[in-house]
Amino acid sequence: MSSQEVSRQDTDERQEPLSGTPRRPAQAGPPAVPALAIEPPAAVPATAAVPPAQAGPPATALLPAAAGPATAARPAPAAGPPPLSAAARPGVAAQAGQAAAAAFAAFTGRPMARYQAAVVRIGFALVVLVQLLREWPGSRELYGDRSPWSLDMARRLAQQTHAFSVLEWQDGCWWFEACYALTVLAAVLMLLGWRTRFSSVAFLVGVLSVQNRGVLVGDGGDNLVHLMAIYLAFTRCAEVWSLDARRRDRGAAPGVGGVLLWGVAAGLLGWAQLTGRISWASAGGWSGPGWAALFWTLWAVAGLWWVVNRRWPAGEGRAVLDALGSMVHHCALFMVGAQVVLVYATAGLYKVQGPRWQDGTALYYPLHLDYFTPWPGLSALLGSSALLVFAFSYGTVLLQVAFPFTLVNRRLKNVLLAVMVLEHLGIAVLLGLPVFSLAMIAADAVFLPTGLLLWLDRRAGEWRPGRRPRPA
Repeated sequence: MSSQEVSRQDTDERQEPLSGTPRRPAQAGPPAVPALAIEPPAAVPATAAVPPAQAGPPATALLPAAAGPATAARPAPAAGPPPLSAAARPGVAAQAGQAAAAAFAAFTGRPMARYQAAVVRIGFALVVLVQLLREWPGSRELYGDRSPWSLDMARRLAQQTHAFSVLEWQDGCWWFEACYALTVLAAVLMLLGWRTRFSSVAFLVGVLSVQNRGVLVGDGGDNLVHLMAIYLAFTRCAEVWSLDARRRDRGAAPGVGGVLLWGVAAGLLGWAQLTGRISWASAGGWSGPGWAALFWTLWAVAGLWWVVNRRWPAGEGRAVLDALGSMVHHCALFMVGAQVVLVYATAGLYKVQGPRWQDGTALYYPLHLDYFTPWPGLSALLGSSALLVFAFSYGTVLLQVAFPFTLVNRRLKNVLLAVMVLEHLGIAVLLGLPVFSLAMIAADAVFLPTGLLLWLDRRAGEWRPGRRPRPA
């Protein structure tokens, strides 16, 4: 036995405890390849034991299937989905079609921005209520029979502008006081969200009647209230934070209250139509429809909605009416947001053209006018600092011009919106314009983040333990 075989036999004996298999007797001839795999580096190299001419097949071919741990531990790669070919991928037209279908489903589906619409409703109802209560002692001189703007002058202007006002139907103290009181009542109902399909139209009629009767006492805030009263009549602004929503959450039956209000509205419209106070076509050379077309359409839609909801609450007709209501709601809210953007854009661009805004001294003058200084000491303190006047003047222009462009970035929009609210609060305190500032803040509420409003809703639910959570 050669020295190489003796050494190989000793190596096999040392490997027995590790392998756990019985030792096989050494065989003469060329050594087996598995012995080479466990041979320590100090042993004779494999090239010395196997001549190059007789090397035979590779060592991996002689190993059993379960010999090496490497081959057993390496799993086979998982087969993934085959890549889409260029022909199978959706094209640009298909992607545009899918996006259009998703947008249409959202446009006709559940009303969006319900919390924002509720805040706008509450804000503008509060604006009108505060203004009417504040002006009630002198209301006859501002809008009534004692106004310098006489009834004859108001009627002649209405023939040219086609403005609507029930205060122009009849003169006298009792008629004015009744209409003024009903406008206050409509503002309260709108604030509470009670029978909003009726109260929103009554709110619209009251606001237009009072403001169109006294056209000489309005300002920019009154113009904004005028427009928002029209838009709110076409929104579903009582889905949350209203008495209507509370009644729906309790599962209460529709009742006869809506039917009575619908009948009262029909009687008032019929009386106005028969006496010629409203007409289907406008007079004065304008070929458009009259105010009767708008009011009768709203009245008919409200009646149809009640009948369908009472007879077929889960039918196809109810689904169609819900889709139409959502579309009108979304269009009206879009108009609210567009109006706010237009107000800030035009105000900022007009300020840029003014020389006092260009040199940064525009705010100096109202701070030194008695009419705009409810707090003379505070106004004098701010007006005496050239740096503060310069910063506030330029900051106001920058905020108003930049606000429309920040709508593409949600975080930047929220930051700038908070700054705009603080600016309006400063105008209310420093310049003594609380109604105007409150109207602008209520209009800005259409851009409030939904997360903040949901947090407020949850906090309100904590104060009322019996209230069920409302989905977003």
